[in-house]
Amino acid sequence: MLLAIDTGNTNTVFAVFDDSGAIRGEWRSSTNINRTADEIGVWLRQLMSLAGIEPKAIEAVIISSVVPATLFSLRLLSRRYFACQAQVVGSPDVDIGIEVRVERPEEVGADRLVNAVGAHGEYGGPLIIIDFGTATTFDVIDGDGAYLGGVIAPGVNLSLEALHTASAQLPRVAIGRPERVIGRNTVQAMRSGIFWGYIGMIEGMVARIRQEYGAHLDVIATGGLAPLFTECTATIPRSDADLTLKGLLAVHRLNAKR
Repeated sequence: MLLAIDTGNTNTVFAVFDDSGAIRGEWRSSTNINRTADEIGVWLRQLMSLAGIEPKAIEAVIISSVVPATLFSLRLLSRRYFACQAQVVGSPDVDIGIEVRVERPEEVGADRLVNAVGAHGEYGGPLIIIDFGTATTFDVIDGDGAYLGGVIAPGVNLSLEALHTASAQLPRVAIGRPERVIGRNTVQAMRSGIFWGYIGMIEGMVARIRQEYGAHLDVIATGGLAPLFTECTATIPRSDADLTLKGLLAVHRLNAKR
């Protein structure tokens, strides 16, 4: 079995794949650079036990992290609790199997590269991947799977928090689809601005990327808020919550063959 770990700025996802590539268990925790390998190990082994997964069945670990400070604990977790030397996406000895055709490949987040691998393997290309995370990213994948670059915008929840923090009279509100575009009170106006504003950004950004690329690109969305936006615009025909995990599985299998 494979333990895949995807560490984002807000949350960390742990998933166990069996030999067929099916997900046997998946758990999410907040990302905390102060959590030790032992704290993570005790928590994770308990959850695995509840799912009927024996820790000794883990034969490999792969990590994608955009928070470098977490890597020490995650590497130690892999060695101490699963007797594995973890593969870390972005390390020189880990081949992701696609070209990164940007000016500074080392600056591209591991999650964006893993998404590219997962999306190309599952849906082909060319593609635009929209990831609704701490930031909302648009990544462009060529027909041969090469990563061409993309766009980084503030995430939905980050924008909501900024409105509340920077404005004395604006409350903290939850994201959701408003019934009306024109808000009749402050909360309605804020929810409309965030939700329909992001829909407008998505539609406009995809159109501009397609125009600049010079051909049609399919669109796939991922991230926690992807289903909410997917159902409200024809620009996003589908979402895939497990895209990053699929990419980690593909990268592991590629390097296992080596």
